[in-house]
Amino acid sequence: MSETGVPQSDVRLRLDIAYDGSAFSGWARQPGLRTVQGALETALATVFTRWGEPPLLTVAGRTDAGVHATGQVAHLDLTASQWGALTAKAGSGPGRSPFDGLVRRVNGIAAPDGDVVVTRASVAPDGFDARFSPLWRRYTYRVADADAPRDPRRRGHTVWYPARLDPAAMERGALRLLGLHDFATFCKPREGATTIRTLQEFRWDREPDGVLVARLRADAFCHSMVRAMVGATIAVGEGRFDAERLEELRLAETRTSEFKVAPAKGLTLTEVGYPADEELAERATQTRARRGTPDGGGTVGG
Repeated sequence: MSETGVPQSDVRLRLDIAYDGSAFSGWARQPGLRTVQGALETALATVFTRWGEPPLLTVAGRTDAGVHATGQVAHLDLTASQWGALTAKAGSGPGRSPFDGLVRRVNGIAAPDGDVVVTRASVAPDGFDARFSPLWRRYTYRVADADAPRDPRRRGHTVWYPARLDPAAMERGALRLLGLHDFATFCKPREGATTIRTLQEFRWDREPDGVLVARLRADAFCHSMVRAMVGATIAVGEGRFDAERLEELRLAETRTSEFKVAPAKGLTLTEVGYPADEELAERATQTRARRGTPDGGGTVGG
């Protein structure tokens, strides 16, 4: 810090974000399309329009079109002048934070109807990288099968499946996928990108409302991996093949037409897990080295 209290270098902020993905063409900015990144970065550009180049977002997991989030995380770097402008606008009232106004303005500009919301903004710890520092990402997937009621209030976040599914069989299939594997069977190929991941958790439960909910956690997910694995276990639950066949498909490490990729709307990114502050930088370095690929092994929840 200088004597005026203004930092001499960039200040990294962490944003916690939630969104309904129904009206978005995914996270990543795309020309001519409404995306979550595009909406938020446009809002940030408006907020900081008088203070140089607008800040850009780096995200923990680039979700696909139609995928939702309640626990998305991103970071941005503010210049000294941008940080000074932000803190100057905060005022000195009790309980006031320099981020209160930022969150309010970004949310108002990015999505007046509220389908994307910055839930929290904070100064990131040293070494924090939203994309490379995480230990894991967690998703849920909701399916209302023939035994579950149809709740029209949740139709944008729950897949209505016409057949009766066996959650015990789906659980057996999910268990066959746990661990460190090459998940090429379940990933859309990206040139030069690794498909090796550690799937730490995958289970199916029938909730009290009758809806089947999958819970998945991994160090990272490659493109379409979550929805492909969900689709594969749904095929097991419907009796089209058994859990052993699912393991055979995984071992083949080849895309297949034996199951369908599940629709996007049932999927929600719920949480991103980070190590202790003092371990953030080391974790980011390890992840970059391990995923030395064109896309950095970035996560895509699709």
